[in-house]
Amino acid sequence: MSALKPAPRYVDLDNWSRRSAYDYFRGFDIPTFNLCAKLDVALVRQAVKVLGVGSLSLAYHFIAIRLANEIEPFRYRLEADSVRVHDTVHGSTTVLREDDSFGFATLEHNLDFAAFCDQGAQAMANGRRLDAAFEPNECAGATVHMTTLPWVHFSSYSNAHQGNANDAIPKIAFGRIDPDGARQWMPLSVQVHHALMDGVHVGRFFEGFEAALQAPQDWLCNDCLNAT
Repeated sequence: MSALKPAPRYVDLDNWSRRSAYDYFRGFDIPTFNLCAKLDVALVRQAVKVLGVGSLSLAYHFIAIRLANEIEPFRYRLEADSVRVHDTVHGSTTVLREDDSFGFATLEHNLDFAAFCDQGAQAMANGRRLDAAFEPNECAGATVHMTTLPWVHFSSYSNAHQGNANDAIPKIAFGRIDPDGARQWMPLSVQVHHALMDGVHVGRFFEGFEAALQAPQDWLCNDCLNAT
């Protein structure tokens, strides 16, 4: 007999401290907002080299997906007149193909960086195949959309959208890394639905990301890095 799936969990709107903000921004035609900042990835790049596991790209995807799972509003999704709370969200990222088209790769949330890299590298390789279908994996809403623009060190970013005010999936973009002495600056863009979260929540995402970049040994492989 197969195990029963747990019942979906929803925000208690009647007792939600953000209910007024939720109702207000639900009425907007474009209810999303976007924040951009540049972060220093020098230490995490070095950590990846020491580990000999994965890549810098997989490392910053790993950090972003982990933070999206740790900060609960990043797991909120709109379902009719309800707000669903997903237990886990994964990453759906774009990958460039050799003919300059692009495909998609689903990066599964995993606290083990090496295991994350194994699955992620294979998913990216599959997405780069020219015969792969052009089908972003929505994971029934339990995903975060991600992309990398290694050609542009952007200071602002705007996502394509279909005018769907119910699209509550966070969208994260990484840009070109520019060296500045010992530092290596990468732009990061985060777009979210304002009915589900505010600047304080996105601020926590950026704070968490910066903390991870400054102490990669606490995120990628504590034992491995401390042993070197």
